[in-house]
Amino acid sequence: MRNFTKTASQINGRIGKAINLHQLIEDGDRILIAVSGGKDSLTLLYFLKQIQAWAPIKFEIYCAHIKTDFSCGGCMHDKVLTDIFEKLGVKHVFRNVKVLDENKQTTCFWCSWNKRKALFEIADELNCNKLALGHHKDDIVETVLLNQFCNGDISTMNPKQPMFKGKISIIRPMCLVEEDMIKTYAKEYELPNQLCKCPFGKDSKRKYMKDLLKEIEKNIPGYNVKSNIYNSLARIKKQYIDLEEVSDLDLSIFDNKDEKGEYDVKKY
Repeated sequence: MRNFTKTASQINGRIGKAINLHQLIEDGDRILIAVSGGKDSLTLLYFLKQIQAWAPIKFEIYCAHIKTDFSCGGCMHDKVLTDIFEKLGVKHVFRNVKVLDENKQTTCFWCSWNKRKALFEIADELNCNKLALGHHKDDIVETVLLNQFCNGDISTMNPKQPMFKGKISIIRPMCLVEEDMIKTYAKEYELPNQLCKCPFGKDSKRKYMKDLLKEIEKNIPGYNVKSNIYNSLARIKKQYIDLEEVSDLDLSIFDNKDEKGEYDVKKY
């Protein structure tokens, strides 16, 4: 990588801060990076390789690309990614995973679950104790909204998530990096852009949350909306949250009156 641009320096600083803040990388780690071939995972790969070169601790890097039978049809990952891995001197694994059913259909959950399973298997085969994913701050904030709106809970993707009783941990070194920074970096450093994209990507609940955030930022500028949502998860004022879970069924008694205008409690 040539000398850092301003954007690259910002990304590098935020990744470094996340690593230190959440102890994402430690001496002796064997890290498997999940590389889809998109801008996010390639950015993560390039920066972790840079950090590996000058960090005061020693850690190893491996890469894995999971290819499914469900794609946009314009995939050219194998050659492009192989060239990138070899140029960087990174050991890598390609693996094919079947996610389509007998009717050639799948779901986001099933596809994601199978790819994650394959990554865990590869990490185990390579004796890796960390699995690095390319999720950024926008992904984390969008997940907060998705879980609130669709699942009725407050949760998201952690910067560091121990799995299998601590045998392996998922880490997200770009948790403080905003997507616009990555887009700028990808253009500046001419990252590959003819790679496969999820066919569901243009029409999904996550896409809606992304568009919603853009609309909010447009209508109330100057409030760092994404950063505020991100930081709110660490600023929970429990003295102002004293609620009990109430289902719609529990409340439906108040939505139905009999002919006399009285609530029919016997129904419930």
